[in-house]
Amino acid sequence: MGHGYLEHIRFLIVDDNAFSRQLVRYIIAQFGARHIHEAANGEYAIEAVQSFKPDIIIVDWVMEPMDGMEFVQWLRENRDSPAPFTPVIMVSAYSHLKNITLARDAGINEFLAKPISAKSLFTRIQAVIEKPRQFVRANTYFGPDRRRRELPYQGLERRGDWLDDDIVDLGPQLA
Repeated sequence: MGHGYLEHIRFLIVDDNAFSRQLVRYIIAQFGARHIHEAANGEYAIEAVQSFKPDIIIVDWVMEPMDGMEFVQWLRENRDSPAPFTPVIMVSAYSHLKNITLARDAGINEFLAKPISAKSLFTRIQAVIEKPRQFVRANTYFGPDRRRRELPYQGLERRGDWLDDDIVDLGPQLA
């Protein structure tokens, strides 16, 4: 990864804690980020999405008056959202599985537990850049495909041998 790896990517950092914003800004600047905008809560983040047009959003969960989860729901679902596909990395000290699942179900791309490290943040950024997940719309969900792990399939092959995966793309299959 060269020093300029992130230099053309527009980042929005959303956190009500100024020190946390500065830390994230410092880390991504070390990896070459030059276009960085900050917002102190979800309401300011909405304005920033409309004016700054970020490529990647790094958002804290716990903020007032609009928290990170409410912001992500607005970004993904609201008809006024100009960029519902923007990758979102959620950061939170509350990293037990229930919260990660809630965040995933709200449409985040990556989850990062606080305290963050440069390596952990860079790994999440790299994931959204280099392994973008297809977006799916189900009756109650819109966001990146939530299925992540490639588990080996043990059962019968129901599609049969006639279907060649190299040729046919059936699109997102919703479980």
